[in-house]
Parts: sequence; structure tokens; C-alpha cells
Amino acid sequence: MTQASWARLDNASNIFLAARSDADPKVFRISADMDADVDAELLQAALDRTFDRYKLYHSVLRGGVFWYYLQESTLRPTVTREQLHTCAPLYKADRRNLLFRVIYHRRRISLEIFHALSDGTGALWFLTDLVQAYLGADRCAAADDFASTSADNLDPHAVGAERPDTHQLTTDSFVHYFHRGSEPLASFNAGAEDATVAQAAVARGALATAATAATDVATRTVSTVTRWVRARPKRVYRVRGTRTPDNRPRLVELTMPADQVLARARAEHVSITMYLTALFFLAVRTSAGTLGRSRTLSASVPINLRQFFPSTSARNFFATVRVEHTFGEGADELGDLCRSLEAQFRPRATPQALDQKLRRFIRFEQSPMLRIFPRVLKDVVLRAINRGNNRGLSVAVSNLGRVVLPEPAESRVGRMLFHVSAVRPQFCAISHDGLLTVSFTSPFIETDHVRDFVRQLTDSGVDVSVAAARATEAELAEVD
Repeated sequence: MTQASWARLDNASNIFLAARSDADPKVFRISADMDADVDAELLQAALDRTFDRYKLYHSVLRGGVFWYYLQESTLRPTVTREQLHTCAPLYKADRRNLLFRVIYHRRRISLEIFHALSDGTGALWFLTDLVQAYLGADRCAAADDFASTSADNLDPHAVGAERPDTHQLTTDSFVHYFHRGSEPLASFNAGAEDATVAQAAVARGALATAATAATDVATRTVSTVTRWVRARPKRVYRVRGTRTPDNRPRLVELTMPADQVLARARAEHVSITMYLTALFFLAVRTSAGTLGRSRTLSASVPINLRQFFPSTSARNFFATVRVEHTFGEGADELGDLCRSLEAQFRPRATPQALDQKLRRFIRFEQSPMLRIFPRVLKDVVLRAINRGNNRGLSVAVSNLGRVVLPEPAESRVGRMLFHVSAVRPQFCAISHDGLLTVSFTSPFIETDHVRDFVRQLTDSGVDVSVAAARATEAELAEVD
């Protein structure tokens, strides 16, 4: 097997393998609503053309002794009519299959991807080329007219790089920018370390212990992470509820005029992402009735690194920033929350802050001690870190920003939608054709926080339409 036919997983992807579960298979979906019903034969022909250009998407996932790796395969994808529930599992350890699927339903074309393969930007690239080919464009989008996003004030996942004619398997932008030999950006005084950096330090200490006692590495690591979580100065509120019967995500889609929401965010002098996050926090507090002793709400917000570190790779290339608010320790009105979250987010989303943070991760990942650890033990460490991280988060948010497609797709695509499988309540946002869609997913049946989120928007004068997928046994029985 040559180097060109395989590649180790990148820095961000390893956690998805360790953290996946039946309730959260780490799959996300991006969809485009067309101007007419989808023709399955034309879509298959378009998929064949697009697939040939994306070598990365030819990959299957394999597990070696020391790490996971992507291996190029000869498998070919087939479009399917929507039959499974949204974000159904894609990766199974005992199967050799592609890590994405293309689905259609009436006028909608959807792309679902296992997150270890690609991130939101890489998926948007593929979906754009697929739609272009479907609409009969004589070529897939060139670098200068490819889909772009205009993200207001550092909203995450904004596309910030041109792309080549092919997407290779081996390009790892994390290693390119943040390995030991690369030149760091200007030093950045980040003040107190955030939660993810602290977790990396905990993991380093756990690995040092495990180097001399490999037989009990899992117990020691989990114990260390647990002690760190319990030592947190603030108790974070975690949303709980009744799980869906078959682990499908509870999905609720909101559609609204993008300019109405943007105007309200600008009135608070914050980005749309922080405005929606503040609304989310307030909705969770209201729907909970009381937060009890856990009055702090926290959110994880992904950042598309391509806007700061140009990359043509469709592989994962993002980092996350954590923001929080403790109710009852000051002003809790919407405007106060917006400005507080924005003040936390901005300094942590600078190129210097991200560079410093990611270099720590890469040093940890490339340490000689970690390299000799068997993959199963690395999974134990990463799973423990992920569990500790989850305990420190209330919700998660992700915003792909405003998408501008090349022609003819731009004039023939209406709404676009984006959502993920979820281990906790989450929303994802994307806008196109003047419409902002905010998609809520949750492992729980209850949707009280969505109801209160919508109420806040409509009370402020935003026109919102709501659509929900069936998830409970009673709802599903109505279809049978």
C-alpha cells in the first residue's frame, strides 16, 4: 500500500472515532432545496462526475495497531431515496464502506457525512459541485467562482480558501500549520487557559502514568479526568430528557428571513452566531423552569480555520471555542448575554490564540510516548477526555454562514439546511437565498427549548416557520 493510497486521521478526526455512540454516530447533513423534483438518474450521473474529483471521498476507514487511517478504495456511491432517519450511522467498525451518502426526497438533495472524513466546509464544497453537475454545468465550479460564505463577524465555518481541481487524501492542514517545525504566529497572552487546553494537560499527565503501567491506563485516565471535572469552579447545567426510542435525533427546522435576524444581531453589536447562542441560553433557562444550583450554561462553537490559515483540503480543519454565562451573577437580559458571549468569543477566535492552542494539541498528538500506545488505549484516553468535555457543556452551536453558490446553482437553489446528530441539544444555522434556517437536533423527545426560542424570535418581530421530523413511537405510528 503506497503513501498516496492511505493517510492517518487528522488531529480533529480521532476524537470522532472514540466518541461516537448509538445516540450520536457523529454524522451531519447539508441539504439544498431545488426548484423542481429531483431526477434520480441525473443525480446519479452528477454524483459519478463529482465523486471522481474528490479522492478523499473514495476513502474507507481502517483501524491499525497504533492509529486509524483512511484508505483509498474502489467502492462507488449510489444515490438513494430518503428511507433512513436523518443522520443514521455511517461508520461501522466491522464493515468496509464509504463514509458518506447522497439522498434525495422530492425537491431536496442531501449529503450526509461521517465527521471523521470531512467538516462542514469540505461537505459544502462537495455538495456545491454535486448540484452544479446535476444542473448540467459544463464543468464543476472553479476556484474563483466556488461556493463561498459571508459570515458576519467571525461566524464559524466561513470559507476562506480557494480549492484545487482535486481533493487529495493525504493533505493534513493541522500538521502543515501547527507541527513542531512550522513557524508560530506572534505570541498571544490568552490569560486563563480554557477548558480544552486543560483537558489536554490532564491527558498528558494520564499518558505519562500509563507509560509505566499500561495495564491500568484506562482506569487512571478516567479517574484523572473525573477529578478535573469535579474540580470545576462552576456547575454547568446539562439539559436532560426522554431519549427517542431508536436513537434517532429529534429534528426541528426553523426558517426565517435572514435580514430580519441580522438586523437584530447588529442592533446588539454582535454576530448572528452569538445572538442566536444568547437566545438559546435564554430558551434553555426558561424551558427548564429552574436551573437549581447549576446556573451556568456553556456552549461549544466551532471555528473554520481556513479563514485564518488558507487550506484547500476538504479534510477536517476546525477548532472550537467555549463560551458561557452564569445566570444570577449580573444582568441576564438578551443584550447583556449577547455582549458577554461576544466578548468571550472574539479574543479566543483570533489567529494567534488558535495557533497557540492547536500547537499544544499537535505536540501532544505527536509525542513519542503517545505514538507507541496501541490504538485501543488511545481510544480510552480520548473517550475519557470527551466525556469530561461533555459534562462541561450545556449545548452546542454551529453556523455555516451565508452561502453564495456559483451559477446556475445560485439561481436554482432555494433554502439550504444543515444539522448534526447530537449527544446534547444543538442548533446549526446556514443561510441562502435570503433565508436563514436554524435546525435543532437533540437526543431527547422534549422540544420546550425550541418552543421558547421561537417565541423570543416572533416576539421580536421575526417571521418564523417551523417543521419537525417524527421521532416518538406515536408519531412514527401515524406514518405506518
